[in-house]
Amino acid sequence: MHNHGFGACDCPTETSPEKLRVLAIALVMVAGFSALELRIGHHSHSLSLVADAGHMIADVFSIAMSLLAAWIARWPTSTHAPFGYRRVEILAALVNGIGLLLIAGWIGQEAIIQLQTPPNEILTKPMALTALAGLGIHSINAILLHRHTDDDLNLRGAFLHTVADALSCLGVLFVAAAVYWFGWHWTDGWVSIAIALLILTGAIPLIRQSLNILLEQTPSNISLQTIEQHLLTFKDITQVERLRIWTIAPGQVHLTANLTVNTASTGRRDALLNRLQTSLFQKFEITEATLQMTSAPSVALSTLPNTKIRELIQTDSDVGDTHKGSPYEITGLDGVVSAETESHASRFLER
Repeated sequence: MHNHGFGACDCPTETSPEKLRVLAIALVMVAGFSALELRIGHHSHSLSLVADAGHMIADVFSIAMSLLAAWIARWPTSTHAPFGYRRVEILAALVNGIGLLLIAGWIGQEAIIQLQTPPNEILTKPMALTALAGLGIHSINAILLHRHTDDDLNLRGAFLHTVADALSCLGVLFVAAAVYWFGWHWTDGWVSIAIALLILTGAIPLIRQSLNILLEQTPSNISLQTIEQHLLTFKDITQVERLRIWTIAPGQVHLTANLTVNTASTGRRDALLNRLQTSLFQKFEITEATLQMTSAPSVALSTLPNTKIRELIQTDSDVGDTHKGSPYEITGLDGVVSAETESHASRFLER
């Protein structure tokens, strides 16, 4: 008997309008400021400012991609897409993570070149004013995006881009102060390297989590052994096989398993299924469970009348000469059936 749990999943399968609005606001603010910052960075001869502007331009494409993915994720499920389109957001998060790696590599390369040939002049005043304005914009975007980052890799990717931009602005402010007060032009290159390393620390976990979901690996916070032992604590379950757990999207975890149970009663199975679904959701946040229940051979045999068992065994004995004429003792329904009798009837039940 095949039982499908939680047919109407309570998981967040729909992208909220607020999420789309937040991404749209962030896109407009970053796009408008990035062009201004790039122009001022070239004028002030500041690699830190140019690096931050280049990162922001990349953010424009990243946030636009996140916005598109969030819109596609709202498409309803269908026969061709029974799980919906939330995986598109995971793809966007993966691309964002790879984009962060490329940006970090570019910033690090430019910083090494500048350390070898530092600039003779850096205009600190326009550099500092631009960095202050950028810090304000990035802080607003970070606050708007942070609310949804715990359970949304797509928004987490956009959020990490914004945080990296804010860190870049802080680095630019530090360089402007160091150059203005002490004439330390070399700080521009070293701060850029530090920014690149900080970007890497956010990009690598994002890529790893995205790949884990796309490859349908078991979630890192769930142990298959723990789930199996939990299922076996239910008295009607005797064996757990083919246990699989994977994530469709953050907050949407699925489980499938084959269970051997010692009851053939439909009512008891339905009650067991309900208890299993509720327990898996409450203890492990598994939002949907598909469980196939199979009765043990002795349980399936006990549901047949004794006269039917005799008929099946006699039929099987007539076909095969090995057991022809062998006596079989059949007890009552609540009694114990011999192993040889159970073997013959079990083969019939499997037909």
